[in-house]
Amino acid sequence: MLKMWNKARELAEMAPPDRNRWVDFLRALSIMAVVIGHWLVAAPYIDASGAVQGGHLLGILPWSQWLTWGFQVMPIFFLVGGYSNGVSWEAQLRKAEDGATGVYRDWFASRVQRLITPVFPVLLLWGVLALAMTQLGMERGQVRMATQLALVPVWFLAVYLLVTALTPITFRLWQRFGLASFFALVAGAVLIDWLTLSQGVPYINFLNFLFVWVGIHQLGFAWRSGVFATRAMAMVWFAAALAALIGLTVYGPYPVAMIGVPGAEITNSMPPTIALLALGVMQTGLVLALEPAGRKMLQSLKLWTATVLMNGMIMTVYLWHLTAFVLVMVLAWVMGGIGLDLYPGTQGWWLSRPIWFALYIAALLPMIAIFARHERAFGPVRGGRTVPKLRVMLGVLLICIGLAMTAAISIASPEAITGVRLWVVAAPFIGAAFMGFGPVYGLIKRGRAGKQSAS
Repeated sequence: MLKMWNKARELAEMAPPDRNRWVDFLRALSIMAVVIGHWLVAAPYIDASGAVQGGHLLGILPWSQWLTWGFQVMPIFFLVGGYSNGVSWEAQLRKAEDGATGVYRDWFASRVQRLITPVFPVLLLWGVLALAMTQLGMERGQVRMATQLALVPVWFLAVYLLVTALTPITFRLWQRFGLASFFALVAGAVLIDWLTLSQGVPYINFLNFLFVWVGIHQLGFAWRSGVFATRAMAMVWFAAALAALIGLTVYGPYPVAMIGVPGAEITNSMPPTIALLALGVMQTGLVLALEPAGRKMLQSLKLWTATVLMNGMIMTVYLWHLTAFVLVMVLAWVMGGIGLDLYPGTQGWWLSRPIWFALYIAALLPMIAIFARHERAFGPVRGGRTVPKLRVMLGVLLICIGLAMTAAISIASPEAITGVRLWVVAAPFIGAAFMGFGPVYGLIKRGRAGKQSAS
């Protein structure tokens, strides 16, 4: 870790003075909040009969649902994504002005590669584990529970890739219509919720994966354009969104919890609702009101180095933190259920959280040491050549399908002899190969090189 810290310090010292460090800090903070939230909410325990129960804190302690207003910070990640994508896309447009070709394809393929490369190890590991656990006779329901819990984080990447793919369109809409482009998306989300809740139209609420998350992403463009330049303006947005959120949840039909709660009729996150959109706008106003103080705070080299360090392994922490959780739980179960006899939400359970968190961190650190390098293990897509448009489209479609199904139905199969839905595991790998990167593409490339050298 000392080596990683020293490298992060070097990078921190090299950062240009005009870099908005608050963007990087918010990205790191949001992932840390997600990790802590997941480690709190997932609360398995052993009941009186000796069976392991997958406890969910929000269902056991209804008051804890209010905590999701602070721990559900995926809106901040989309806000930061809008800011960052706006910066990188504008730089890419300047290349087009210089006569470069394949501007969008190269830009998008590069963004996909940076997001998906860290996914390959965790997806492959859990595919092998699901196969092994099934062949060893482990009950398939338990295999599914373990794999689905560990791989929950991948749903976000499928949605984020789709939102990122739309950046050229949404950026152009921002340049032409400004905030009207955001409010049009808000109107669309309101319409979708009305059709879902009042008219009972099935499945249409899945459109809010785009309306809500693209809307928050659009606020990233607004941030960069100076809409929230004054603290007063940011606080106006915060107050208005807070009022709307209270109206929608306390007095309206939406639940207080901003993530799914077992047994609840409505979930604010899967798919997202206008309540989650209001939370995102509220969080946007709050963090941007704090920006001047935050940027001043980040002039500290130690804090800025810590931010750079976290950003350098951010996907590894996000993708592996629940694997660390599952590993600790399995070890506790193997050791006779030590610590799992405490019922979630009791005084003893809360007092034991620091110990469990220390164990989760201890389990996560080796994973960071081994897998964080995959966040930097990418080069030019297809050796620097432009990826054909059709291959980009097919590739990202396969990747998104694979990631979405991993979260939705699990890679564990209740019927297959292998115990694994091989097509779900394979889809992101094949999609990456279509786009010209990843392990499968590397094997194909080496195979072709071998044939050429043999001939």
